[in-house]
Amino acid sequence: MRIRIVDAFTDRPFAGNPAGVLLLDDVFPDDDWLQNIAMEVNHAETAFARRLPEGGEADWALRWFTPVAEVDMCGHATLATAHVLHTTGAHEGQVRFTTRSGVLIATPAPDGSITLDFPTAPLTPAEIPAGVAEALGAQPVAAFDTGPNVGDLLVELADEKTVLGLAPDHKALGAYSSRGIIATARADDPSRGYDFVSRCFFPNVGIDEDPVTGSAHTALAPHWSARLGRDDLTGLQASRRTGLVRTGLRGERTLLTGRAVTVIEGELHA
Repeated sequence: MRIRIVDAFTDRPFAGNPAGVLLLDDVFPDDDWLQNIAMEVNHAETAFARRLPEGGEADWALRWFTPVAEVDMCGHATLATAHVLHTTGAHEGQVRFTTRSGVLIATPAPDGSITLDFPTAPLTPAEIPAGVAEALGAQPVAAFDTGPNVGDLLVELADEKTVLGLAPDHKALGAYSSRGIIATARADDPSRGYDFVSRCFFPNVGIDEDPVTGSAHTALAPHWSARLGRDDLTGLQASRRTGLVRTGLRGERTLLTGRAVTVIEGELHA
């Protein structure tokens, strides 16, 4: 079985968010095996995909595991899987994945980018929890629940500089949502090629800081589209690796566009 490490939401190696990708020949192995592989790969997510019979609502079944848990939604590992399917010839054109979050669609473009069609996160204004400012290291100006698929608390901060300078207490952040915290602010200078910035901290699934998070952008897109008055935006996730995600708000669906690069390919012996 071939295993690949793919950097997603970037056009160059060693940036964006790395994901493990395994294309399975048949049914999914038992959950313990999947979890052990994800723990061995030790990236934010490892994706496991298996081909489905023709004529159904989806072409491939897709699951995602962090080193410690299976998750309901993952954008960067979906992008990485679509990239592997297209670059290896395992699937041509648009691909439909059946997942815990319903059917997700990935569409390749002639320029090499891939657009994901994901459900838009239902944002609900929330009280800023007591203690979150101390855990995060900055005072939020607003907070939102992102719904069950994303499972984060989204907090808007005063400015881009504040987001870039965060040095949070990761363990303490785990008390405020099922997965973690999305911290965001408007871009100081949109002429740099992005409209908003974000950083994502997910201690409850074993990820102190996620490099680039597609699922978070299903919440960031409606948040910033409402404030900036445009449906199509670009977000910079300002982790150490950094990555760009182009977002397109389409009502109950959000389009996430990016590129991916295969960095490692090897043989799995376990």
